[in-house]
Amino acid sequence: MSKTYFLVTSLLLLGDFSFLHASFSPSLIEDMAKIVMDNYCSPEKLVGMKEDIASATSNTEVLNIPEGELLASVLSSGVQTTVSDPRLKVSYEPNYVPVVHPEMPPLPAEQLVAVLQSSIKLDILEGNIGYLRIDHILGEEVADKVGPLLVELVWNKILPTSALIFDLRYTSSGDISGIPYIVSYFTEAEPVIHIDSIYDRPSNTTTKLLSMSTLLGKRYSVTKPLIILTSKNTKDIAEDVAYCLQSLKRATIVGEKTAGGSVKVDKVKVGDTDFYITLPTAKSINPITGSTWEITGVTPDVEVSAEDALATSIRIINLRVQVPAIIEESASLIANNYAFESVGMDVADKLRELLANEEFSTVVCKEDLETKLSADLKTISGDKSLKTTTNTPALPPMEYSPEMYIELIKISFHTDVFENNIGYLRFDMFGDFEEVKPVAQIIVEHVWNKVVNTDAMIVDLRNNLGGPTTAIAGFCSYFFDGDKQILLDKLYDRPSGTTTELLTLPELTGIRYGSKKSLIILTSKATAGAAEEFVYIMKKLGRAMIIGETTAGASHPPKVFPVGKSNIFLSIPTVHSDTSAGPAWEGAGVQPHIPAAADAALEVAKGIFNKHLGGQQ
Repeated sequence: MSKTYFLVTSLLLLGDFSFLHASFSPSLIEDMAKIVMDNYCSPEKLVGMKEDIASATSNTEVLNIPEGELLASVLSSGVQTTVSDPRLKVSYEPNYVPVVHPEMPPLPAEQLVAVLQSSIKLDILEGNIGYLRIDHILGEEVADKVGPLLVELVWNKILPTSALIFDLRYTSSGDISGIPYIVSYFTEAEPVIHIDSIYDRPSNTTTKLLSMSTLLGKRYSVTKPLIILTSKNTKDIAEDVAYCLQSLKRATIVGEKTAGGSVKVDKVKVGDTDFYITLPTAKSINPITGSTWEITGVTPDVEVSAEDALATSIRIINLRVQVPAIIEESASLIANNYAFESVGMDVADKLRELLANEEFSTVVCKEDLETKLSADLKTISGDKSLKTTTNTPALPPMEYSPEMYIELIKISFHTDVFENNIGYLRFDMFGDFEEVKPVAQIIVEHVWNKVVNTDAMIVDLRNNLGGPTTAIAGFCSYFFDGDKQILLDKLYDRPSGTTTELLTLPELTGIRYGSKKSLIILTSKATAGAAEEFVYIMKKLGRAMIIGETTAGASHPPKVFPVGKSNIFLSIPTVHSDTSAGPAWEGAGVQPHIPAAADAALEVAKGIFNKHLGGQQ
């Protein structure tokens, strides 16, 4: 349906008016539509309107409305619906006097500054945080006349501050030519930046707004925190300033979504009538986002009520002041404690590079910093265990009755005996040796004894996510003979610089499976941590065949380190397996002897054992 026909139809549906004689000229709608077509800033939204102006003028029922103000209201609703833009408004003003913006009065500059200072508020807050509120964006003409004094009386007091809060919550007016002035004080002199494009419909021209290489006074710096406060009353040119600095990633916007105004709005008389149509005749197109803030408003980076915006901004700045020390402390902890020294040093250096490149300059809360730091550490190191973490105290051990232990063990372990007397043992987490020791006899009776007398065994670690490595030596020992100790692995502890030998245990609860019977271990890409250490040892010593997928390539259980007094904690792997014969499993995983999809690995293992054991019978 054409746009103008829809406009007129929608107008007629807005009320049931029945008058004998038309009160206004039939050309009113035609003249109004033509103004919109010739001046509205987004002509692409008017496709089809021109062809239907003629048909629109023949629908005169709406013009029977006898009251001009009521008709204007009906016409406004119709045109806003048609163009989908609430900024278009029709008014009826018989006594309208066009507003003539007065030229700068011929006052001494000092008096002009006094007038301007009534709309400028300056303060230096605790922590050397600058606060600057401007209720009107000055244009080039005013800036040329009073700029030097404003620099001296206002701007030079802001320059020494460590951070700036730029308050635009009350700014609802301004001049387009002031946009480059403000933005340029927060960007580098070179290279010149394309910060905005203004398309003017009546002249059909586009003006590029560029940052300025020369300014009165010094620039604020591109590294000191800049926060812009907004509210639902922040409008027009102030919105453009906020959006430009946000798009350049130079400022963080805190507060409410802005009004969604326009860079330029004109009021045009409709023919020889007392009706006027107000409409946006120019629009902003940001070169970075390819979009605009008009109609929709500027969405804050941190959305809070306008009343809470200042306090929120101060918290953000106080956090950002601490960030360099937090990152430096994190880098030092990793460099001094990460299991692999060369990797730890490299991660620390790259973390410092991210800080120098302002990668942490946009964090807005502690949780935001923790999330970014954790993601960066994982990306830089390739180690999922190197991350931020919580420092939740360990829960006190629960008191279990023997019956409760039995039920818990039944849930934690799964056993079976397949055809040809093939044992099957699955468990999905390694326990701490000291915690397991008191219930070792129960585990032997209710789990181990069910599979120990089989002719071959499948140990299923496809869903084993790891846990403490303290029980590894004991579990490995069940698959070796007790007549001699075997060196399973050497573990290097980075913080202490010591190496510990991991040996089989001479004494065990229950009987050993021994070294003679066949053993297959099932793995998947989820197999991690302590489970990988077990798989690595058994493969290295030739004690088991590995079937499945390459394991996760995680690490030995990490330790938790506090980052200074920030209440942020790092999870840092500090131990690695013996690498004297080449890389171990950390970061790379353990490759299986026989690759197989995780869900098919068990059948592959059973097939191998059935063929082997079945042929012996």
